[in-house]
Amino acid sequence: MKNDLVDPLYFTRLAEQDPADVCRRAGCTYDAAAGTFGLAVWGRPYAVDPRKGRIFCAGPDPEPLHPYFDLFALHYLLSAAEVPPAGQWISEKDIPGGTTFFRGPHAVPAHVIASRFDGDIQEFTRRCAQYGGTKLALADTAFSFVITPRVPVAVLLWQGDAEFPAEAKLLYDATIARHLASDIIYALAVGVCEHLGR
Repeated sequence: MKNDLVDPLYFTRLAEQDPADVCRRAGCTYDAAAGTFGLAVWGRPYAVDPRKGRIFCAGPDPEPLHPYFDLFALHYLLSAAEVPPAGQWISEKDIPGGTTFFRGPHAVPAHVIASRFDGDIQEFTRRCAQYGGTKLALADTAFSFVITPRVPVAVLLWQGDAEFPAEAKLLYDATIARHLASDIIYALAVGVCEHLGR
């Protein structure tokens, strides 16, 4: 199914790149016969066909991801650097230019997660485990997810009480800006929040 969020120009750009270089940078695979890149997105196998301009789940019983994940996956293949995760978490405000970019219409919608799991940390834990989360010793509870091979994301949740509402926050590996521009990091963040919080 065509995703109107994805400009066909980016598929053209991907088709012009050396598949071996893309695979080395992004940690993906390439099927020369089919002309498709194989990329794990949040633990699910996806195929990106630059010649036909489409992205689809290549596994059985696919669960749809947020449409922004298509945008993220394509840009990840185009721009990922051959840099492993640093193992250091940062917020979107720590990303160069992040204090001005990630606000207003580009504010990360972590409230979607906070409102969904307010007062129910057990359900949050169950859902994070369902999607392959790894427990972290942060906030009241937190989990990290390998969204693509070089892009881990952490989701933190503080339980609300009589004085303060529940709060959620996303953190990113310190290398995130080496791989993605701020608008694509925003697309990734929206996808994560909507997927976990729906």
